[in-house]
Amino acid sequence: MGKSLSFDIAALLIIALLLVSCIVRKMTSGTPNRLFLALISVHLFATVFDIWAVALDHVSGTNPAAVYAAHAGYLILHNFSVPVYVLFVISLTDTWHKLKKDFRIQFVLWAPFSIVFAAILVNPFRKKMFLADGGYQRGPWYFLVYVAAAVYAVFIIGYMFRYRKLVERSKIFAVMSYIPIGVGAMLIQMAYPTMLVEMFSAAVSLLLMSVGVQKPEEIVDSDTQFMKYSAYATDMKRNYRNEKHVNLVMLNLGSFSSINAMMGYDFSMLVLGDVVARIRKVNKLLYNKGELYYLDRGRFRMVFDEKHREKAAQAAELLVESLKEKSDFNNLDVRLNPFVVLASCPEEIPDFKALMTFGTDFHEKLKYEGRVMHVQEVYHKGLFEIHKNIDQIIEEALEFHRFQVYYQPIYSIEKGRFISAEALLRLFDPAYGFISPEILVTAAEKSGAIHRIGDYVLEEVCKFIASAEFRKLGLEYIEVNLSVMQCMRVNLAEKVMSIMGKHRVASELINLEITETAASHTQEVMAENLNKLTRAGVSISLDDYGTGYSNIKRVIQLPLKIIKLDKTFVDEQDNPKMRVVLKNTVAMLKDMDMEIVVEGIETQEMLDFFTDLRCDFIQGYFFSKPLPKPEFINFLRSQAE
Repeated sequence: MGKSLSFDIAALLIIALLLVSCIVRKMTSGTPNRLFLALISVHLFATVFDIWAVALDHVSGTNPAAVYAAHAGYLILHNFSVPVYVLFVISLTDTWHKLKKDFRIQFVLWAPFSIVFAAILVNPFRKKMFLADGGYQRGPWYFLVYVAAAVYAVFIIGYMFRYRKLVERSKIFAVMSYIPIGVGAMLIQMAYPTMLVEMFSAAVSLLLMSVGVQKPEEIVDSDTQFMKYSAYATDMKRNYRNEKHVNLVMLNLGSFSSINAMMGYDFSMLVLGDVVARIRKVNKLLYNKGELYYLDRGRFRMVFDEKHREKAAQAAELLVESLKEKSDFNNLDVRLNPFVVLASCPEEIPDFKALMTFGTDFHEKLKYEGRVMHVQEVYHKGLFEIHKNIDQIIEEALEFHRFQVYYQPIYSIEKGRFISAEALLRLFDPAYGFISPEILVTAAEKSGAIHRIGDYVLEEVCKFIASAEFRKLGLEYIEVNLSVMQCMRVNLAEKVMSIMGKHRVASELINLEITETAASHTQEVMAENLNKLTRAGVSISLDDYGTGYSNIKRVIQLPLKIIKLDKTFVDEQDNPKMRVVLKNTVAMLKDMDMEIVVEGIETQEMLDFFTDLRCDFIQGYFFSKPLPKPEFINFLRSQAE
């Protein structure tokens, strides 16, 4: 009974369709994709040679040289497919830099194939691998094929186990299916020589890898065809774990968000397409050595591996030159304001989290200069270490009671003494020192820790108010700040009243201060909270009045007692136009029976000016900076003497 070609033909169809699918899905860039295409191609040609060899075996009188060439070609390609598979697996772990430095790995990678290849080359003279005359027969050296396959199987299992944390578990199962399926097919073909299932098993394995590993929708952005954010995060995290050195070109378009907001989706996609084309052109000039990523919101990355790191500086300069000039889109001139930062990782940015934190919004913190910026100019390690670890810093501060409440006294012009104070949160971390309240509050709002922090501050203030020391100071109330997220807390009013009740603090001794930013949110939850607190006797003040959110309608609608003028009023008091604004603003607020606090007073001249305007209260460094409670108490005692 002759050998059947059914399985080989089925394998040929599957492999050919896989090849077309990869090309159609544009899975052609990046080392893993290129190696997967190579693996498909090797199997495709091996299958063709196998079909050719079997077909020639069925035809009598065929040229022996052709028969020999067909069988030899199949064996060479089939044997070569295994090291290509190994290279593909290595590419998934992105450990090339380790491979190049370890001669032992290189030896194991190429020695088995080289031995089998040499045996095939000398076969015409020794007849030890196979016989083609009078029908194909395996020779005594054919066992070398199985030994080579076994060596590769053991190697790849060990390699994947060693670097298993660098590849998703589902992908490991998909890519490793090649081994048991191949072994199974080998055993079947040994038992039933007429069933040519080896290439069919390879086709099935490739199909599983295509479905389980090569998923373009997971890693390719549909708008740009660049790798997306998730792929960038995975690759950079792997680079840090592998101690792989790369140069990174970070491009953030400073005006992209405003273009999207003002001009809409279609126009922003037109701009995005033009930027993508320019980036591709730059990469093409550098022989496509950079891996291209689009994260979102006008943020791009080009990553150059260790072998091509010097090209990163060229790419950065070319990008700036290409993008910094005005561009014409539908007869509209658009400036993209490309912020380009060049970095070496991990030398200049030490870990993955710091990289991702820095890359998110560096364009919002820098002044646009139209040039390439080196990361040393803009990356402040200490600050980004704080940003990176801020959630842990907050949790440890809560656990180990590291937060402190400082108090800044507030002076009454009418009474000529200090009648209140603003409670301010401070944190000194043992590792990072003073943590900026701006960083602290922003991170706490994102994580939800702001509610526990707010409860802590109110608890400390209520303990202070309930103390005998407070009663001797002659203060009428303490101001406690509420963040935006606290204002949105469904049970805020109940929580505040509960803490005050616990310490037997009268409602008139607490003033809750909301910012203009919080007031700009018109959610019903916030309005209901403030109204409940007002009805309970707690006064509400509005901080930062005069910033970009100021809205008279909100001042009218909210149950406010005190308005705190923003420091910008103080800083620009010498401007004649600002004096007109101040005079009319104060008069309007006084006519609405509002009390006015002026913040940021630092000189006698400032104090005199706002006293003449009939403001009620003064707060600032002219009197005192924020002080820890013991120093605050001593300060007030010294003022009373």
